Amino acid sequence: MTQQVPSTEPELAGVRNFRDVGGLPTVDGRRVRQGVLFRSGHLAHATEQDAAFLGSLGLHTIFDFRNAADQKLEGPDVELTGVRNVNLPLSDPADGAEFWKMVRDGDIEQLREILADGKAANRMIESYRMIIKERTAEHSQVLLALAEDSVPALMHCAAGKDRAGLSIAVTLLALGVERDAILADYLESNAKHRRYKVKRNNSYTPEVMELLSPLFDARAEYLTAAFDTIEETWGGVDPYLEQALRVTPAVRERLRDRLLD
Repeated sequence: MTQQVPSTEPELAGVRNFRDVGGLPTVDGRRVRQGVLFRSGHLAHATEQDAAFLGSLGLHTIFDFRNAADQKLEGPDVELTGVRNVNLPLSDPADGAEFWKMVRDGDIEQLREILADGKAANRMIESYRMIIKERTAEHSQVLLALAEDSVPALMHCAAGKDRAGLSIAVTLLALGVERDAILADYLESNAKHRRYKVKRNNSYTPEVMELLSPLFDARAEYLTAAFDTIEETWGGVDPYLEQALRVTPAVRERLRDRLLD
């Protein structure tokens, strides 16, 4: 499997799963430029020092893929002077609201019924497929903005794993990054220091945490399902980009000029 170029990773106290996507190789021998594309979990709990670091990156745009329910739970992003904030929810706050209430309540019988025997992983796979098929306007907006003027950019959701992970993956596909490298970057979210901090209550027994585990994992099968959906629905990356996302070859060339060495 293709490895990323090693880089020094900052220690951020209040921001999880931050990393520079720079260094990933393309199929034609180029690499994603360092310092132009970042990904992370939400920025709501960034400390003063975290904010100073983020402010030093020269960011043009922060893309926040959280929905209103996420923002209510975690809070708004820290404000960075001179940085444009774009909120593009990639999930409906009404979709799954009762489910997440059940998760927070930790009702073991209900959780077994809806998450055991592979159901949790299947739920994630279907979510990835749905975002690829139904959020084409949002992904189009991101790529067109990056091609125009919105770099350096940071993409994040709540954990920086699923919605941000898919948006980064779509961007990397448009740049021609090797599939193995895209997957390797995605799986980095499993590192212990990157993982989303689950707010537990007293009913979160080891069994509950095991049932919930697939929801908080980055699994190859999830991202592979997204790639398969592109192939099955549009017949490949090129028609997906052109037909679904309005990313023409000329736009892709501008993206490559901005984001690749």
